[in-house]
Amino acid sequence: MKAPTNELHDVAVTAGIEGAAGIVTLNRPRALNALTTAMRERIAAAFAVWARDPQVYAAVVLSATDRAFCAGGDVREMVEWGKARPKDARLSLAAEYSLNWQLDCFTKPTVSLIDGAVMGSGVGITLYGTHRVAGERYRFAMPETGIGLFPDDGVSWAFARMPDEVGMYLALTGRAIGRADAYRLGLVTHCLPAARFAEVRAAISDADPVDPVLDSRHQDPGRGELDALRPAIARCFGEASVETIIAALDAECGETEAWAKGVLRDLQRCSPTSLKVTHRHVREVRGADLSATLKQDFRLASRFMQGDDFYEGVRAGLIDRDHAPKWRPASLQEVSNAAVDAYFAPLDGDELQLASRTEMQAVRS
Repeated sequence: MKAPTNELHDVAVTAGIEGAAGIVTLNRPRALNALTTAMRERIAAAFAVWARDPQVYAAVVLSATDRAFCAGGDVREMVEWGKARPKDARLSLAAEYSLNWQLDCFTKPTVSLIDGAVMGSGVGITLYGTHRVAGERYRFAMPETGIGLFPDDGVSWAFARMPDEVGMYLALTGRAIGRADAYRLGLVTHCLPAARFAEVRAAISDADPVDPVLDSRHQDPGRGELDALRPAIARCFGEASVETIIAALDAECGETEAWAKGVLRDLQRCSPTSLKVTHRHVREVRGADLSATLKQDFRLASRFMQGDDFYEGVRAGLIDRDHAPKWRPASLQEVSNAAVDAYFAPLDGDELQLASRTEMQAVRS
């Protein structure tokens, strides 16, 4: 493939070099920058070029709209492809997770300037950068269990390493958190007003060292909303199964009773299969590296593409918007251990292939 000179264009994403910085700008405001396969391909191509371009000191990822940073992947595209073009859907998933790995292996500083909602694949293109900067409207969520899927893009690897079972809580419920909690959990590295993002971009384009640029502008976001809930989250979400998590929530009383009842309502709206698969996935990847997590993501996503709940979840939540999905199976009790095991089984020669970190970081002429 011939390398681009300094600009890769698409209506929804641009990637170019400004001074010493490679700049990726998401520009699909009507869809809240939901990532299509074509957008991911352009981002991957840009980072491949910048990895070996001595002019590029650092990469910056930002949004052209103040409505959101990125609402996730384009699930309508995946629904269409999953039903009519399953081979293309699998190739798209492989490219998505390969991009996550590529970004994690990128050796230069990567600064994501995030204001507004960041969900799903939006987390996947920012989480593995060296610097993740949150504006005051930052909101993080991985709401996949509510549409019959699971937290993918390797994010379960991060969830598995969060303290006090907060990762399991976020993975199962899909609840959103603000930048104060995200900062305490390591999802973001710096907090500053979005009005100062332009200063950061300009400084990095001038090859100013990234750490001083961000450290000098960082403002502590204060206490998070989850701080007071940490003991209850650990108590409930440390349970060995989704069923016992629900029982623990049902038993909460006192100051956390109202919170627990709200969480129970959220879980009741989610796909039972998604909840059980997600619980096992987060538990299993505690001992895995990111590469292994992404390979398991590919297995799980491939299986969800072959099932019913993802298509039903998208229909109910995003297409018909009746918010009344008919999950199959409809209850946790109907989701057998054997059914969950089948999601994690090998893919018969169709596994995700990722180069080693050493190979990814080798300089190619």
